[in-house]
Amino acid sequence: MRFFTIPWYEEMQVRGFMVFPEKEQDWLEDVAWHVAEGISYEQRAQDALDYYKSDLLKYLPEYFHASVLNGTLKSTYPASEFRERAEQWCREADERIQAKFTEYRQSYNAAKSMLPAQAVQLAERSLHDARVISCTVPADGVAELVLDCSGAMHYQCDVRLRFTGVSGLSVPERIEGKYWLYDEICAVEQGFELGVLMDSPPCEFSITAEDVFIEPLGSPPV
Repeated sequence: MRFFTIPWYEEMQVRGFMVFPEKEQDWLEDVAWHVAEGISYEQRAQDALDYYKSDLLKYLPEYFHASVLNGTLKSTYPASEFRERAEQWCREADERIQAKFTEYRQSYNAAKSMLPAQAVQLAERSLHDARVISCTVPADGVAELVLDCSGAMHYQCDVRLRFTGVSGLSVPERIEGKYWLYDEICAVEQGFELGVLMDSPPCEFSITAEDVFIEPLGSPPV
């Protein structure tokens, strides 16, 4: 994938993690809520830090590394300088993250007229948060994905994507149960190439095909 890569997604997750309460009173109220619920705020903060630790060290400037390594990054209310540096890094990360959306939109608009009609529909009716039920190759040159779109932005029912004239296919190991996050599509000589960033953990699905057919399987819930 050219735009929505695994490193791009990892930095996005770090950006989301680097959010702090606006006021110290907000932080104190959050700690008090944990105490009232019998939940250890410190342990919860440590568990979250441990989950993101490797990516925090990969994407954050060295200034933040000590607080990652000693476990204090989110366990205390940040000092003014720390907060200012965190906010500056977040602004810069936002610019990098959003730049990829802009670059992709420009690339897609340039290719749109060369794409099959249902490939355009696939690109424009987002499948974000759809869950993969199955991925099969029922015939030579054919591949099918069945997705649970009940939690996605469109369809709200199971959907079958049937790709024909398939000349390239790369499927993550144990794709069943993974979630469709971000996709990018481009025109190629053989038709089009679709790349999908999936979770969890982050992985990439890609397919090159001549056409795609989108088949809703049932009706969305009332």
